[in-house]
Amino acid sequence: MSYLWFKAFHIVGIVAWFAGLFYLPRLFVYHAEAYEQPEPARTILTNQYQIMERRLYSIIMTPAMLLTIAMAIGLVSTEPEVLKQPWFHAKMAFVVLLIGYHHYCKRLMKKLALDECKMTGQQFRWFNEIPTVLFIVVVMLAVFKNSLPTDITVWGIAGMVVAFAVAIQLYARKRRLAKERAASDEPLAKEPLTEKEVGSAASS
Repeated sequence: MSYLWFKAFHIVGIVAWFAGLFYLPRLFVYHAEAYEQPEPARTILTNQYQIMERRLYSIIMTPAMLLTIAMAIGLVSTEPEVLKQPWFHAKMAFVVLLIGYHHYCKRLMKKLALDECKMTGQQFRWFNEIPTVLFIVVVMLAVFKNSLPTDITVWGIAGMVVAFAVAIQLYARKRRLAKERAASDEPLAKEPLTEKEVGSAASS
């Protein structure tokens, strides 16, 4: 029975943790782009994103990560023979990468807060795809274990995932370029006429 409790809350932790891992880098996109805005929008937006990022990281992501790890330890304690399985070693390697990604996000938060981060919104969009790839690999290992399939179906699914990620990035780039083009095409506001020009216009 303890195995089922550990597994249930392990899944709860994973869902909450990955929700944060998927959303926090998206906030980084908006945060980086907010620095391109004129004042006072720049200050208002960056302050708001700092609050959202800090709360998401501290209140949701980090507790969820700790819950995931604690429940994973509980699961392993109920079936220690899993420690000898190659698939489990591979899974743990990817989990370590996810934990590193998690802590690197905190470093980026601090840099964004100080306006010292050199990454652009587009770079953060690609950065946002990293946990998606790691998530898929971890789930595949957990489901298939040592019998992870390598046939054409798997490669086809992997290709679809990559194509989907690329399509999202291209669509975001298209929208950004269209927005920039629309802004550059806006006619400049005309300066008010001088008294002399008003008089000339009235006399004509």
